[in-house]
Amino acid sequence: MNKVMNRTSQRRPGTRPPGRRDTRRPGGAAPRTPTTSGAVTAPRPTDLFADRLLAVLSGQRPVHWMLRHTAGRAYDELAHLAERGPLRARGTRPVVRDIGYYVPREGAIEAFARIGAGDQLRAMAFRLEQGPDLRWRCTAVELGGPREPRTADED
Repeated sequence: MNKVMNRTSQRRPGTRPPGRRDTRRPGGAAPRTPTTSGAVTAPRPTDLFADRLLAVLSGQRPVHWMLRHTAGRAYDELAHLAERGPLRARGTRPVVRDIGYYVPREGAIEAFARIGAGDQLRAMAFRLEQGPDLRWRCTAVELGGPREPRTADED
């Protein structure tokens, strides 16, 4: 079905449409302006990925939600970690308390995050690498605690 919009009266070029005549709104109110002084900056990739990883590891999001944000073995590592549900807390939702990072080279970031849930504190480490398309992708993720040995078929 093709929908056609017809106008009963034609406007002349260069004229404005008639103003809104709404008696419920006060006239002459100043437009809202942000109260913050300074430019709005985009969040750092470390902040975004810490929140994304936390959402998956706490069970708030499915693992496949991170599929396009990971590269290499990171998706398998994330799926293995999420399977155990290490950050699922009863009663208290985990939050990112602090983030730190190190830039070993241009286009790579190694980051850590402190994850708090109630009185528990956990550590999460991850590596981000910038691809040729300038998008950041997670290439490794680990949680604090003992590491499980890798088998020969995982390599």
